[in-house]
Amino acid sequence: MEYSNCWLQYHSLSNANQREIVVLCKEKSAILLNAVNELDLAFHSLYGRKITVVTEEDRYQTAKTGIYLKSDSSVSMQDNSKDGYTITCAAGKCTITATGEAGLLYGVFALLRNLQVQKVADFDVWSFQEEKTPSNPLRMLNHWDNMDGSIERGYSGKSFFFGKDELLVNERTVMYARLVASVGINAVVINNVNVKGAATALISDRYYNELHSMAEILAAYGVQLFISINFAAPIELGGLATADPCDSSVRSWWKKRAEELWSKVPSLGGFLVKADSEGRPGPFTYGRTHADGANMLADALRPFAGLVIWRCFVYNCQQDWRDTKTDRARAGYDNFMPLDGTFADNVILQIKNGPMDFQVREPIAPLFGGLKNTNIILEVQIAQEYTGQQRHVCYLIPWFKEILLFHTCCGKTNDQVVDIVSGRTYNNHNCGIAAVSNTGDDFNWTGHDLAGANLYGYGRLAFDTELSAETIATEWISETFGTKEKIQEHVLKILMMSWRTYEKYTSPLGIGWMVKPNGHYGPDVDGYEYDRWGTYHRADHKGIGVDRTGSGTGYYDQYNEPLASMYADITSCPEELLLFFHHVDYDYILTSGKTVLQHIYDTHFEGADEAEMFLELWQQLQGMMEEDIYQRTLERFLHQKDHAKEWRDVINSYFYRKTGIIDQYHRPLY
Repeated sequence: MEYSNCWLQYHSLSNANQREIVVLCKEKSAILLNAVNELDLAFHSLYGRKITVVTEEDRYQTAKTGIYLKSDSSVSMQDNSKDGYTITCAAGKCTITATGEAGLLYGVFALLRNLQVQKVADFDVWSFQEEKTPSNPLRMLNHWDNMDGSIERGYSGKSFFFGKDELLVNERTVMYARLVASVGINAVVINNVNVKGAATALISDRYYNELHSMAEILAAYGVQLFISINFAAPIELGGLATADPCDSSVRSWWKKRAEELWSKVPSLGGFLVKADSEGRPGPFTYGRTHADGANMLADALRPFAGLVIWRCFVYNCQQDWRDTKTDRARAGYDNFMPLDGTFADNVILQIKNGPMDFQVREPIAPLFGGLKNTNIILEVQIAQEYTGQQRHVCYLIPWFKEILLFHTCCGKTNDQVVDIVSGRTYNNHNCGIAAVSNTGDDFNWTGHDLAGANLYGYGRLAFDTELSAETIATEWISETFGTKEKIQEHVLKILMMSWRTYEKYTSPLGIGWMVKPNGHYGPDVDGYEYDRWGTYHRADHKGIGVDRTGSGTGYYDQYNEPLASMYADITSCPEELLLFFHHVDYDYILTSGKTVLQHIYDTHFEGADEAEMFLELWQQLQGMMEEDIYQRTLERFLHQKDHAKEWRDVINSYFYRKTGIIDQYHRPLY
């Protein structure tokens, strides 16, 4: 089984000093053994140096070079987090201190990361200090892997968790645990939220042994295993006639099932639930609320400190396109805002960053800043479903930074999304960030080698939201490709431009959804325009956009003031969201002095040109990295260049044919 080590390559920095490094580790546990093993692997690769592990402090003190992994419950850290750490290095001695074992592991990975990014040639004279506490309690990956080995919205091969309805536990599981732990991820859901067939039985004795093995591997890297469950399991597994959450037999079934499951897999973290959404079963079937359903499960999991993570992606997927008042964007708020304060303390609502579905540009979902008495977690997507499907480079961390820094106006202080999901705003600890993963069994894990920056970047940002997107990208480039200046310069430029470049040649001014149905790849302006999914742009020969003001769907009013008034007023609405909130004429003048139509033409030409520039920048790196990485990524850039032109020509020609208005620069329209 072959796979890349991604950013855990540990490119050589020096082999001038062969002196051993003594590691003092007084306690033995699975996590600490993995921390020591990581040091051994890294220092051998970085410096050609040997690690000697000791448990006696005298042996450490007499050594000239050493690392002390010090567990200290009395150490003062922000929020006293067990995942926090401090690093102090000087004159060949380095102490990593933490209140918990996971913190020591994170400290080890932080030490190794800084050695590479800072290009430390001589560890023995390096001075360094760092103290970190995770920004978010829960830092999760959601995998949409199916039991047959396929991955819903997967763009990097098949599942490495499942195949032929079996759970796969092997050496790749260990490598996966290393990768996610190295960036601070502490929870993973391994199966698709659309739970069907054999996946329903993941909570049965059919899979207990494999689940236990996988959970132990993950736990040894500080990562908790979660499972997506089928709300109708009492019927499909238990033979009951109902899955009504208020039925005593159903409640009893879930309690017994939880007791059995946790007795076999005691480190399990809990359940992720998609209910009453896109055909999945849920409490609505029985006239019950989401709170009824979630709280029933929460009651069953409470004795085991289990969490119920309940997705808020609930909307009418049988919408009539002729209906201009029903608005999919309203659905999350309309469904969950009336239930604020009714969910159990071990229930977390998982809310997508925007009100629609991971479009390249959406407003922030109004539930952030709306819900004040409910645990919530932000859901983003690093699987590039609508952002190039890992055939186009699209570094998403700049977008995630914008999401986190958005002011919801829910109060005078601590009103940003980052404040809410970290627990600062409402002083809660069951909160955090989740991302739909972008991994598969491809050699490089993510299909496109540069898509690894999104997996790495998401973990780093979830752990430390103060980091800039550029800092994270620079780290990833150094760890993945080494420290050659030209590689760092070119790849950083590509990554930092890529999200806005993709936006330019695909979706103008926040409109979204101009993709081919089902697969969601490639341009099709009207592909979703007359369907049931509620994803419309309402373009005619005069104008384009969805009226979500008071004269339209009224969606704008779900926001706190002054946001609601800002979005409702066409003159104050941010232009990157103009067509999301307003239907405007093509000759409407933007602040740039351009008409909306000329902006559409210009950005699509600019975006295609930038995609071609990415290819040229990459071609200049030939011979400076491993040839297989270069060639594999070159193929992706060649495709992106051609596909960006396809987007440009299809979109621009569509609006030219709608309006009959030529491009003022007389570029080709068809």
